[in-house]
Amino acid sequence: MTTAMQRPSQNGRADSPGAASTVVLPDRPPPARGNWFQRQPAWPLVALLAAWPLWWALGLVAYIAVLLAIPMAWQMYKWVAREGRRILLPPGFGLWLLFLVVMFLGVAMLKLNAPETLPGGIFSHKVASWGLRAVAYIGATIVLLYAGNLKESELSRRRLAWLLGLVAVYTVVFGLAAVADPSFHFTSPLASVVPNTIQQADVSILDALHPAFSQKQSFGGTGRIAAPFTFSNGWGDNLASLLPWLVVGWCLLGTRRQRRIGIAVMAVAIVPVVFSFDRGLWIGLVLAAGYVAVRLSAKNPKLLVAFVSAIVIVAIAVAASPLLGLINARLHRGSSDAGRTNQAVVAIKATLTSPILGYGDTRREQGASQSIAVGKSANCSDCGNNEIGAHGQLWLLLFANGIVGTIFYLGFFGYGIWRFRRDKTPYGLAGVLVLLLSFVFSFVYEALGPTLSFVMLAYVLLWRNDMAGHEELATDEPAAMEGGGTSIAAGVPA
Repeated sequence: MTTAMQRPSQNGRADSPGAASTVVLPDRPPPARGNWFQRQPAWPLVALLAAWPLWWALGLVAYIAVLLAIPMAWQMYKWVAREGRRILLPPGFGLWLLFLVVMFLGVAMLKLNAPETLPGGIFSHKVASWGLRAVAYIGATIVLLYAGNLKESELSRRRLAWLLGLVAVYTVVFGLAAVADPSFHFTSPLASVVPNTIQQADVSILDALHPAFSQKQSFGGTGRIAAPFTFSNGWGDNLASLLPWLVVGWCLLGTRRQRRIGIAVMAVAIVPVVFSFDRGLWIGLVLAAGYVAVRLSAKNPKLLVAFVSAIVIVAIAVAASPLLGLINARLHRGSSDAGRTNQAVVAIKATLTSPILGYGDTRREQGASQSIAVGKSANCSDCGNNEIGAHGQLWLLLFANGIVGTIFYLGFFGYGIWRFRRDKTPYGLAGVLVLLLSFVFSFVYEALGPTLSFVMLAYVLLWRNDMAGHEELATDEPAAMEGGGTSIAAGVPA
């Protein structure tokens, strides 16, 4: 293993700290042109993002990244084995590998009973649940490596940001549709293929195979927006992670038509954001606005004035509309607060009894927050026995992977924030914001499935933008030396 920045043949610089790692292989002759898939290596990522409504309609949104990771892994193998192409590893990847090691070792803890959870259980079901989480983590890892190793000519940073912004457009459009018809639902064509026993064994699979605009949670007489994802919390989490790329890929770097569409989508997004009744999303957007204001204040005061003016206009529009009443009603109706607090307490207690590897996977709590006697029954299928670790990524990590696994997982993304904190390009501002929001949302949202893939792609844009900046610096330095002046890499987006 060497680092990309230590190999002069790659960028003309040596001894550059914190650069991406690479697997060094002997040089081989260039491959033939091959078929369309070889000439368009970015197709799995394009299919993943551009065809998102299709995956939702088929009930595949939770696992499509894993399925498309298979051709991604095969393509990376061909890069190495047939083309002699080097596979770069992102900064801090060692932390992520250590997390994966802890996660895999956690399978040995599945037979143990955790404090204040239901004892026993069918071991094969625990292994299956653990396996689904494991392949989700592996799929997100492959997405990270594959997208990070695509060349600008194969998938530019601008196009990737645009694709992420496109999913944001889908999210807002489906949100508006859910507001207009919250009862709309249908059965996926794949539901007839998946055995009923598997559908009934996992509520996430059952819900995914029966797509609906809204999740059945009554707020103001309607459900909560979920499409084009499976659950309402996923809608809020993913929208917050995708909106920055709508701004970058459409409003800032897009064509005039894309800019107009992006601005229009941002404006109408206020309606589904409010009707989502998602307090976590609201808090995240407020914090995101504060982050952008701080970064703009240090970069360009004129941009700061324009941004603050836009926020004030939005605030006035909301205050003068019926939306303000919906916000107040939701803020005073925290029906899930007691349950979430109780689940967090149980997760922490269990973590202290198994701090190294955790318990491998989630468990069902004994009873409910009111009493250990309040559990599921034939007369109340929604009572008690909540899943410990399923109400936030932080609690999932602590319970399933222990303190050690949690440190490695959060350390990877925390290192990314620190490593790219000085990137003042649009990619840098948006990417760091998405990583920061992942920490905020870890208290209330689970980040597996689509959410983790979106966060990984934000890491990819930060990483690739950093490498492009180093390449520009390496190119500009000789020219500056010949001209007798100096040169500073500006990291202008491509």
